Amino acid sequence: MADDLLTQLKAMTTVVADTGDLDAIRRFQPTDATTNPSLILQAASHADRRARLAAIAKEANDIDDALDAVAVDIGSEISELVPGYVSTEVSARLSFDTEGTLARAHSLIERYARKGVGAERILIKVASTWEGIRAAKTLEREGIRTNLTLLFSFAQAQACADAGVTLISPFVGRILDWHKAQQPEADFSGDNDPGVQSVKRIYDHYKGHGYSTIVMGASFRNTDEVKALAGCDRLTISPALLEELHGQQGALERRLVRSDAETSAPEPQTEDDFRWAMNEDAMATEKLAEGIRKFMADQRKLETLLTELRQG
Repeated sequence: MADDLLTQLKAMTTVVADTGDLDAIRRFQPTDATTNPSLILQAASHADRRARLAAIAKEANDIDDALDAVAVDIGSEISELVPGYVSTEVSARLSFDTEGTLARAHSLIERYARKGVGAERILIKVASTWEGIRAAKTLEREGIRTNLTLLFSFAQAQACADAGVTLISPFVGRILDWHKAQQPEADFSGDNDPGVQSVKRIYDHYKGHGYSTIVMGASFRNTDEVKALAGCDRLTISPALLEELHGQQGALERRLVRSDAETSAPEPQTEDDFRWAMNEDAMATEKLAEGIRKFMADQRKLETLLTELRQG
């Protein structure tokens, strides 16, 4: 009997679990795991975690301290289940604050170290704003690896490559969402999916110019998007889609193929170049802002929960 599609995908792409659900991670055995404020909120909301959360909240100095403590507590558990990276995100409030991002990143790494998890196992997730990318460049020089998230444009991808970040997470499904809202009658299936096209363009550019930054497709709406990017360096996939892939049979075709670098890297973007390119890209500008707002909304919910537990 032929292998299921998830097994075949693992043979050509590093599969990453996009979840804080420990049971799902145990079931699908990914190499890495990613979290974000929304996923941490989901994990923290489970009834069986309430006592642990209450203890963390009451021990914390303030809410920011409690937020980071919860993220690292869950991340440390995940690190025992995956052999590779665990991504932990800095506060969405710091998306436009380079110095604040650096301080929180250092704090997260120190917290992980106290739990016996080395910096080499952690990716600090930062929004792909100009300020976030500047912070990531400094962190990488310090030996702290980064994952640049909420990435919707080629300009963001180029700036991340210029900064030498470890990994980028170009979003797929949210790009599709935007285009479907603009053109509800258009055919965006298969290779017409604009999110898939975006990741392919970034992947080909990185490999063609010799960048070492890992490309990890993210934010999938369906398994067709995942299959269209088979062969990408990494793909971070929700448990629901991992389950679908596990249950599907047939031959999985490698769609992205690494090529040898053909040309040297272009000149790095200036801040003016970056900001102008983002201004010209309505989709990327809107989805980046929306993504930060959504992460912040879930972070506020977690802050409210932790405040209640601190007072309980």
